[in-house]
Amino acid sequence: MERSNLMQPGAGHPIGGGIVLKVGADDSNHMSVFEITVAPGFDVGAHIHTAIEETFYVLEGSLNLQVGDETGNGIGPGSFMFVPKGAAHRFWNDTDKPARILFISSPPGHERYFEELAEILRRPGPPDADAIGSLRARYDTQQVSALAR
Repeated sequence: MERSNLMQPGAGHPIGGGIVLKVGADDSNHMSVFEITVAPGFDVGAHIHTAIEETFYVLEGSLNLQVGDETGNGIGPGSFMFVPKGAAHRFWNDTDKPARILFISSPPGHERYFEELAEILRRPGPPDADAIGSLRARYDTQQVSALAR
């Protein structure tokens, strides 16, 4: 898929669940870039990637970000968190308003995880925990604390 180098707000490929792919593995050998809307009450739970580095940059709203023992609570626009390989990390929104982040993962390809997760979550009924666990294992994600939501 060919993309221009200049993207306007809202441009990109919607994946679902408030995730828009800006740059993916088809575009770059080094990273995937997403714009993500983090819903009120969302908590990914602490997890570790052994081969993926991640960067979070808050664009709007307020989030809590944690990497290792360092936690930033209620941080707003302009706040930044880099997650090296092997570091436990978590992000969550405990406010009543959505937050928006720029999320970068390296190496590229994390969009495939989000696409498959969106497929699982679109299925009728409650989310299939076994399917999500299998997906996370295939995409280098080891959960170290419970998912809050």
